[in-house]
Amino acid sequence: MVVELFTSQGCSSCPPADQLLTELAARPDVIALSLHVDYWDYIGWKDPYGSPMMTERQRRYASELGLRYVFTPQMIVDGRQSVVGSDRIAVESALAAARARDKAVRVSFRPDDGGVVVIDAGHAPDVGATVWLAIYDSDHETEVKRGENAGRTIRNANVVRSIERLGTWTGEALEIPLNLGNAAARGRYGCAVIVQQGRNGPILGAAAMMLDTLAQAQ
Repeated sequence: MVVELFTSQGCSSCPPADQLLTELAARPDVIALSLHVDYWDYIGWKDPYGSPMMTERQRRYASELGLRYVFTPQMIVDGRQSVVGSDRIAVESALAAARARDKAVRVSFRPDDGGVVVIDAGHAPDVGATVWLAIYDSDHETEVKRGENAGRTIRNANVVRSIERLGTWTGEALEIPLNLGNAAARGRYGCAVIVQQGRNGPILGAAAMMLDTLAQAQ
């Protein structure tokens, strides 16, 4: 199951959702990702991890799910369901629904040669599927100086630093070399590969790998 939290250090409603995502990140059955948007930066605190790339991803989800607007904190579960990121009951309900669904494709990693993602053969949707690579840090603690959270220290887990489109999946078995050595050398913690219907539709399969496994494989 993939949980994407759209958050901002400039949003006073986000810290409880950040804490919940930190808890989810410790669960072996969840790939928990923190994506920091940039549209709160004007309030007075520029989120050091905010990115227009994350804002664009959130807006694409809004379009895909028929939402009238974007908001924080928002959790998207398996690309299918939007919930308020601080609503623990709603999040657990969405996770239970995701757990009950069979994944359309199995995704796994080999740590050799800078990392290789392996996508098994399966039934691809008629609209095709996009393969995404997200690189993320373990966690960050930030003393917020200004804005709505001024004076607070915020912890963010699994902070996504980049999202890259790797290609498409058409139902055939696929292997994609990742060349993650540079990311590991920069101190990045992990990566997740996500296979989604269309561009930002339901998640068909996903897997995560800690980048320290690359060094162990050498």
